[in-house]
Amino acid sequence: MDNIPQTLKYTQTHEWVARESNDVWTVGITDHAQKLLGDVVFIELPAVGDKVIINKEFGVVESVKAASDLYAPISGEIVAINESLVDHPELINQDAYQQGWIIKIKPQAPEQWEQLLEAQAYSQKIS
Repeated sequence: MDNIPQTLKYTQTHEWVARESNDVWTVGITDHAQKLLGDVVFIELPAVGDKVIINKEFGVVESVKAASDLYAPISGEIVAINESLVDHPELINQDAYQQGWIIKIKPQAPEQWEQLLEAQAYSQKIS
């Protein structure tokens, strides 16, 4: 059974989003996605200050099985990246929702929150 926190929202492409405030949203990949990928061995991160556009690529995660693009769940500006992932990409496998967070975004259009999937809808999507 996959771990799907009820307090987060999700994308069709398996990113999760935590709304820390109206100004900072945290993004990572889901427990389901990391299990599908297998052992994560590399991650390509954007730079702080980069702009991201909803549903467009912002990075790449590579595992022993495959490489997968990461898609922005919202439009906005990158305000932080998880630099720990550069040396320890396995944190995504170990703790996808806490230590494995990937980027923090200052949203350009906070109403995009309403377009994300609730936990129940995401659970149905992956079952």
